[in-house]
Amino acid sequence: MTPVDLSVLRQAQAWLEAGHAVWLATVVRTWGSAPRPPGSLAAWRDDGAWVGSVSGGCIEDDVLDKVRRGLLGETAVQLLRYGVSADEAQRFGLPCGGTLELHLERLGAHSALPALIARLELGQAGLRRVARRDGATQISPPPPDTPRLQCDEAALQQVFGPPWRLLLIGAGPIAAVLAPLARSLDFEVTVCEPREEALAAFEPGGARLSRTMPDDAVQAFAPDAASAVVALTHDPKLDDLALLEALRSPAYYVGAIGSRANQAKRRERLREHFGLEDELLARLHGPVGLPIGAHTPAEIAVAIAAHLVQVRRPQ
Repeated sequence: MTPVDLSVLRQAQAWLEAGHAVWLATVVRTWGSAPRPPGSLAAWRDDGAWVGSVSGGCIEDDVLDKVRRGLLGETAVQLLRYGVSADEAQRFGLPCGGTLELHLERLGAHSALPALIARLELGQAGLRRVARRDGATQISPPPPDTPRLQCDEAALQQVFGPPWRLLLIGAGPIAAVLAPLARSLDFEVTVCEPREEALAAFEPGGARLSRTMPDDAVQAFAPDAASAVVALTHDPKLDDLALLEALRSPAYYVGAIGSRANQAKRRERLREHFGLEDELLARLHGPVGLPIGAHTPAEIAVAIAAHLVQVRRPQ
């Protein structure tokens, strides 16, 4: 779930409440190369405005043309496929013969957007099920292991949320770069730093600040499967207890800076003094980040951000 998705849903609902006719499109399938992945959203209103993205712009223009010319009619749900032929792929800006399929629905009170938006604003995940026959929509908590997106003859089912979150332990030079970089990648960022002297020159870059001890900060953060925790202080007194809490949580990513030798010592401390099981220790990414030969704080921040994205979007 990204802030872009939530902004599309909010805008579509605002347009509905203002009395506009509104259509919501979801990318449900792609073949070959396509500009936007399945699950991407865009919405159009009857006077031509749109929000979101399902392609590089050409498909948005085509849907806009259909809206303006009244070609979409009153049909509750329809599927549109683009890029079936090489000529059409080129026309719609789909590289390498890519093809994508859109689930396009005419929104209304039956679409249940307020219920979904309310769940997302509370930080809760929501499963939205849209009947293909008449657009009737249900919102519910997603059962465990529910696929993020399914579309068959009966319905479109899509899981929204919870938001991606990142907790950084330590407000040093790496965090100063990583916090705004992660926010640009759709993470809600919290920086934990109990040392007042470390905060003197720190610019949070839109991140939340926590001044509690790191292990308390991790507990308060309550990591879920859309959360990451990265320890950046180089101080075992701060990093180790935070990592202990994070590794026992559902966080999808737990990492710590430090050389391979320091990581080996850290794992041994966590095993010997805190009884952490090898299965949990294996979850620790350390040295943290992708191995790109990073040396400067900015390079290390880029390596960490890239790894956060790679792990959250497994191929």
